[in-house]
Amino acid sequence: MSIMTEAEAKTILDKVIALSTADECTAQLGGSIDGNIRFALNNVSTSGVVTDTQLGVQVAFGKRVGTATINEFSDEALARVVRRAEDLAKLAPENPEFMPAVQRQTYRASNTWDAATAAITPENRAEIARASIDPCKSQNLIAAGFLNDSAGFTAFANSNGNFGYQRGTDLNYTCTVRTEDGKGSGWVGRSLQNAGDFNVDSDIQVAMRKASASAEAQALEPGKYTVILEPAAAAGLISFMFNFFGARAADEGRSFLSKPGGGNKIGEQVFDPRVTFTADPWHEECPVLPWDGDGLPRERINFVEDGKVTNLNYGRYWAEKQGKEANATPGNLIMSGGTKSIAELVRETERGILVTRTWYIRMVDPQTVLLTGLTRDGTFYIENGELKYPLKNFRFNESPVIMLNNIDELGRPVRVAGDESSLSMMIPPMRLRDFTFTSLSDAV
Repeated sequence: MSIMTEAEAKTILDKVIALSTADECTAQLGGSIDGNIRFALNNVSTSGVVTDTQLGVQVAFGKRVGTATINEFSDEALARVVRRAEDLAKLAPENPEFMPAVQRQTYRASNTWDAATAAITPENRAEIARASIDPCKSQNLIAAGFLNDSAGFTAFANSNGNFGYQRGTDLNYTCTVRTEDGKGSGWVGRSLQNAGDFNVDSDIQVAMRKASASAEAQALEPGKYTVILEPAAAAGLISFMFNFFGARAADEGRSFLSKPGGGNKIGEQVFDPRVTFTADPWHEECPVLPWDGDGLPRERINFVEDGKVTNLNYGRYWAEKQGKEANATPGNLIMSGGTKSIAELVRETERGILVTRTWYIRMVDPQTVLLTGLTRDGTFYIENGELKYPLKNFRFNESPVIMLNNIDELGRPVRVAGDESSLSMMIPPMRLRDFTFTSLSDAV
């Protein structure tokens, strides 16, 4: 399958809109070419390319909504999927929170396409796997990893004359390296748009060093410690927290951003003054589509500035109900930081714990965003600016709200993928005081 051009996509979408007899119609068209390669036990286990194109049609008769999807695009197929959506809408109960399709909008394109990523071949993927496996073999280490690259397009149109089209690329790589006896584990992960920014040779060395260094881990009494969270470790907690930045949950008392007695905490100091969170579809290293799922144009918006909550996400229904202006659901999250690397933060730490990543994170208390989870794949004790010895992994109970009030220093942000959301994220490594570890884990 080739990626549809804007003209090809618009032709299909215009046909769908013209076929509908409903009060309104919205059609979404998207397709991708996804390549992947997986390896384990120092051998490639699977590889392939998956191509797909899907058309989704949503229609409404008053407040009765029906949706249907299809992946063929003949005139007969288009008529069939429109009729199916309309038949379902006529059977559906009224949606009391129904919002009509947006009017015609203007979108400023973002740079989500990279030709080098789109041009990745099976040979390129095999070479990345080889470059991951061979160095591990040479040092009696065992590699397991996954590479996925994607090139695709998304387009939509509605009966109000709104239309959008854009192409995008993405590359994600993870690799876990273990010692032969299974006592040491290291990990590295990369989330990129541009394949030219990916250097597997240097990345695999990080995982190998951590695997070798983390063997024969020692137990440390659980408690509150100064920690350095690498970006991937911090992202797992922060992405959970950002799920609570909806204005409705805050206004209804279901969020840590709910104000006692009613309302929300917009304008209040909630975090350390060094904390700023921004959504920016045109961010140079982390661009996303310039519209959200409703077709609202995304804009650069600060959700937290200098530790104060400045905005919440107002969906269209809740914004209308509250007399506020709706804003588009963000596609990325950019956290402020400094300029230092993880190594520099370690060198400046008298005593603490380095955490490579966090895993199996679960909610304990939504009102405080108290989370529990485990460290893994390289946890080390720091003393006088050096990694002194590996530690057994911990279970932690910690709230990202509290941890972002216990900041010692923030490093240079890097792009990571949030574990619990579809957000692309730029997160710095961070040195934090009084991070709470509650028990030990025998897992590596």
